[in-house]
Amino acid sequence: MKLERKWAFSFVAVCFLVASLWAAEIRSVRPETVGMSPARLEAMQARAEQMVTDKKVAGVITLVARKGMIAHFEACGYRDIEADKPMEPDTIVRIYSMTKPITSVAVMILLEQGKVQLDEPVETYIPQLAGLKVYAENDQGQPESVETKRKVTVRDLLRHTSGLTYGIFGDAPVDKMYRQKNILGNRDIDEMIDRLAEIPLLHQPGTKWHYSVSTDVLGCLVERVSGQNLDAFFRANIFEPLDMKDTGFYVPAQKRERFSQCYSPKPEGGLKPTGDLGADAFLRPPTFLSGGGGLVSTARDYLRFGQMLLNKGQLDGVRILEAETVEMMSRDQLPSGVSSGKGAGFGLGFSVQRQVDPLGMMRVAEYGWGGAASTFFGISPNDQTVVVILTQYMPYSHEIARTLKPMMYEAILE
Repeated sequence: MKLERKWAFSFVAVCFLVASLWAAEIRSVRPETVGMSPARLEAMQARAEQMVTDKKVAGVITLVARKGMIAHFEACGYRDIEADKPMEPDTIVRIYSMTKPITSVAVMILLEQGKVQLDEPVETYIPQLAGLKVYAENDQGQPESVETKRKVTVRDLLRHTSGLTYGIFGDAPVDKMYRQKNILGNRDIDEMIDRLAEIPLLHQPGTKWHYSVSTDVLGCLVERVSGQNLDAFFRANIFEPLDMKDTGFYVPAQKRERFSQCYSPKPEGGLKPTGDLGADAFLRPPTFLSGGGGLVSTARDYLRFGQMLLNKGQLDGVRILEAETVEMMSRDQLPSGVSSGKGAGFGLGFSVQRQVDPLGMMRVAEYGWGGAASTFFGISPNDQTVVVILTQYMPYSHEIARTLKPMMYEAILE
């Protein structure tokens, strides 16, 4: 009798576990169930397949969720052309700067815990960055450094108004200093911070939007404040609660078969493997955990992250952030007169669309971001949609999202 009761208990426990795992997956439904046109989504998928045929990209994963359910999730082309391996829905890809929204969420978790304040100087948490100056030139055109009118704040880092830069997208004197100091070639985040402390800011804090290593500095802040490595903090506070099972700073050996090759264009046409920074990049734990661009992920995992945000901070009964925090993050935070592009503002970790996009790619109030290998995600609260487009093509191609994303929105019928 005891054995029977033990078996019955085990059976119920297994059933409960299976049910829990099943419930954790976002459900797929017919497009019309959530007010979308199957024919128009099929037309969008046909366009993606044509881009593969035309060798504009090796493979594409397209995913559209609406009203909390998946209306479209397809993969086409190849994750590895040379090995004849198809792109599949669970293919693991480099998301590069789509890491930034995840790091920003980590900062906001610390904000809610009372450990970080948005308008506190960054040097409060990272003392090495005390005393930063701003690059200027004197009347004779000679370089000099001047005092900041105010300190660089955590909010500045989140919205890219810090005065930091990347050093690879321009040729200003500060950009050249970044290249000379090899800011993007660090062994670890502490080395990057030490080098940044020696270089003046590109502009006064809060006066301009300029894409930069700000989010890598935020990654350092998360480590300093939490006392955890960035990967451990992500895992405990974001990845495990959201069941983002394939997202991390490298691809474990047992998952390498699913990892996509990355491609770039040949001068004569067609595609060639890009190659990573080192033969084992993304294939073993890195020493530099880049909060600005170091993660790999899948469409399924990133959808779960995006759906959590669309749900105002929670998914499947698990709350990551309070609703008010997500509303603040997804609202334009740029100072008056500052823009991140045509019709675009910037929140705390994402681009935010301020006005109607004549190309139809962005919806008003949509927020999201992309990655260097031509990955992209967008959340449209007004349409109740999360869109994820994953490719592995460098340099970043605007054509992919500009072609496919408007067709996704055109599929919305109600």
